[in-house]
Amino acid sequence: MKGLIWFRNDLRLADNPALVALSRRCTHALMVYVIDPAWLKPTRHQSRHLGRFREEFLYQSLRALERELKKRKQRLVVKVGNPLEIIPALCKQHQINYVAMTDHPGVYERQQVAYLERVLPCEVSVSESFTLFLRNQLPFEQSTFPQSFTQFRKHIEQQNTLPCIPISTPDSLPAAIQERRDIWGGQEFVYDLTPYHGGEDSALVQLNQFFWKSQGLKNYKKTRNGFDGWQFSSRLSAWLANGSISARMVVAELDNYEYRHGKDESSQSMFAELLWREYFQWMMHYHGARMFAFDGIKKKRPLTSFYCEKFKAWEQGTTEYPIVNACMRQLNQTGYMSNRGRQIVASCLVNELGVDWRFGAAYFEQQLIDFDVAANYGNWQYLAGVGADPRGQRHFNLEKQAKEYDPDGSFVARWAQASPSESLLKF
Repeated sequence: MKGLIWFRNDLRLADNPALVALSRRCTHALMVYVIDPAWLKPTRHQSRHLGRFREEFLYQSLRALERELKKRKQRLVVKVGNPLEIIPALCKQHQINYVAMTDHPGVYERQQVAYLERVLPCEVSVSESFTLFLRNQLPFEQSTFPQSFTQFRKHIEQQNTLPCIPISTPDSLPAAIQERRDIWGGQEFVYDLTPYHGGEDSALVQLNQFFWKSQGLKNYKKTRNGFDGWQFSSRLSAWLANGSISARMVVAELDNYEYRHGKDESSQSMFAELLWREYFQWMMHYHGARMFAFDGIKKKRPLTSFYCEKFKAWEQGTTEYPIVNACMRQLNQTGYMSNRGRQIVASCLVNELGVDWRFGAAYFEQQLIDFDVAANYGNWQYLAGVGADPRGQRHFNLEKQAKEYDPDGSFVARWAQASPSESLLKF
């Protein structure tokens, strides 16, 4: 049988049920990734879907995946174009009998799957591995999905719902079907992503570094609200976002850590953050396009609009708020901002500047190396008061935040004079 796997947000060989299913069913297969030029075009909220940092990280991840496939006598066929045209054309050309892919909660991602299931004349298999839990473990309707994270967590605990156990890499892969690859990833990048580097191997190195070598997890409860540095958080979010590592693999490592050292505040805080990620994934799964609506899942219109000058000042880090400016300049030069920083700048855009939250969410989508559609839009709705926060709109006291989390002013001072032409890479 001839097969095709369409890699999307599952750029790894380990814990990849779609790849395992393909390997069991097929003797020959195409391994495909499609780069859609639409990702690079500005949206109506003035930002691109894919910015330069994440674009480079993606290309690094694809090259890493290609190397791993090559070791197993396979190859990654990268195509450039509309995947809903390319995948059917490849299936027809090579007489494909079986198509495998991984499910994703994103609205457009699910629409793409539904379209291919309708038009392809062959069997289409959609596996679940982007989330900790399977769909049948969380039998909600849109109307019954928990309205707050606390309710979601209590449901998980009361039902004793356990994350899926990650599965191993297939022992062997089907033989490669020959197909021309398009030119991709050949442009010069002006940014150095160090210490980030895309790919499954790099993700596993960082997992080991944070959990074991640097003892970052041991100190996570104390350090997780930091702004700068590498070890104050796990930094796994970029690899989780494009699927170079799965959340299930991280939880399995966390279980291993707790088995050896016992549960503590830091390990529990780490699991809570992964559960927050999970909550937003299922929120998008159940609420769909409402995650992008101005009035959010609450259908509550915020008292904001779009003010070009205010938005540009926020975007470029030239507002009257030093802590906000430092965070935005860090983002613009590194593709990264801490979780605390993201909450602060989002609150500023919505509350101090009165700007439509969707413009901020779209800018994050463009700039963040670790952009995840559900987590990004879920968090922005939360801060704007149109999402999952039972308390309503979150309004941070910016001066108080700066004093509490940057008491000596070192973070603000470091980024105060930063300009886009500088290369401040040790973030």
